[in-house]
Amino acid sequence: MPAAILSALALLLCLMLPAEARAADEPRPNIVLIMADDMGYECVGANGSTSYSTPHLDRMAETGLRFTNAHSQPICTPTRVQIMTGLYNHRNYIRFGLLDPAATTFAHVLRKAGYTTCIAGKWQLEGGMDGPGHFGFDEHCLWQLTRRPSRYPNPGLEINGEEVDYTNGEYGPDIASDFLCDFIERNRDRRFFAYYPMILPHWPFEPTPDSPDWDPAAKGVLKGKGKKRYFADMVAYTDKMVGRILSKLDELGLRENTLVIFTGDNGTDVSITSRMGDRKVKGGKGKTTDNGTHVPFIANWPGTIRAGVATDLVDFTDILPTLADLAGAGLPDGIPFDGYSIVPVLKGTGRSPRDSIYCWYERNGRRDKASQHVRDTRFKLYADGRFFDVQADPDEKQPLDTAALDAAASMRHATFQKQLDRRRRELEQVVLPDIPE
Repeated sequence: MPAAILSALALLLCLMLPAEARAADEPRPNIVLIMADDMGYECVGANGSTSYSTPHLDRMAETGLRFTNAHSQPICTPTRVQIMTGLYNHRNYIRFGLLDPAATTFAHVLRKAGYTTCIAGKWQLEGGMDGPGHFGFDEHCLWQLTRRPSRYPNPGLEINGEEVDYTNGEYGPDIASDFLCDFIERNRDRRFFAYYPMILPHWPFEPTPDSPDWDPAAKGVLKGKGKKRYFADMVAYTDKMVGRILSKLDELGLRENTLVIFTGDNGTDVSITSRMGDRKVKGGKGKTTDNGTHVPFIANWPGTIRAGVATDLVDFTDILPTLADLAGAGLPDGIPFDGYSIVPVLKGTGRSPRDSIYCWYERNGRRDKASQHVRDTRFKLYADGRFFDVQADPDEKQPLDTAALDAAASMRHATFQKQLDRRRRELEQVVLPDIPE
């Protein structure tokens, strides 16, 4: 039989296989998920920033897929809970600094699928020394696992179950990134998942090892906001740490088999004002406005992801389903995951089915105090009735008159209201464990 016919038959047989079987035959990549701490959309040069130097992230965006409509929660713990569990906070957020001990995380899912797992950076989720392993990580190098010492110069970290204090001028972010690089090298012949919730560029704002006035004898402090002039140095060092991870993957010949995602956990600190050309952007950490939730999101996977810009809506409930999809892992039964896999977007084969984002936010988990909204790229409806055109009014200074909406806006308002009503019914069914502080 001619080779051309055999080839055509093979293709036909492949297409006749169930989608699950075809997916199982596709190569499963290594995954590196990097999440900066308090670094909003406006801090990356590829997004239009003119205040900061981010050459590695810019190159990552230039050769990968840059998302323009990715949203987090307004502050760190709510985002950490959401990204790790694939659930909106109304389902499982208990209080600040805590992850429900019964939660299933993306590390559980990937480890079950045969991945070796690691977390390095900032924890802030309680659980003690057993916490990282309990939540699915084989190895860890963390700040704020069992204590809150210095995070920058001469830090105190927890590394694979041991408290380690540094006193010879070491820098916390260097230790975390070096640990990840070592993990990657040791597991180069295995499938691995490395989660890097970065320590940078969260306050206290202070010199980095690349700053002219870096003091290796300093002991970082937790009080006060530090000096705002150092924020640019810290963003540059964040970029440097990303570059270090990418260089290690290149050195080991792993780049074409590794998906690297970079994002941020919430908007920039409110004390920082950045520029995007002539436009000033004030940090919005802790706010539900765009400057509090709009974050950078860049995916890079040479040979698989084509360079471009994606306008698809993305939120952090999408991460777990996406990673499970890439790993060929099924989602655990009995969990009402809220996200969607964006693998079709990454591979250029389709769009995300998501047409809106829901946000339930209350820093301390008080159910009767939470802010709730549903939004898309243009409109946002809060549970208290305020309706905004966030393209025309990103700071949400003037709610729209709902009695005077045009047809398109009226339709979105009605759709969003139905979604809020559905989420309210879900919220009424949630029973959270009582875990004392």
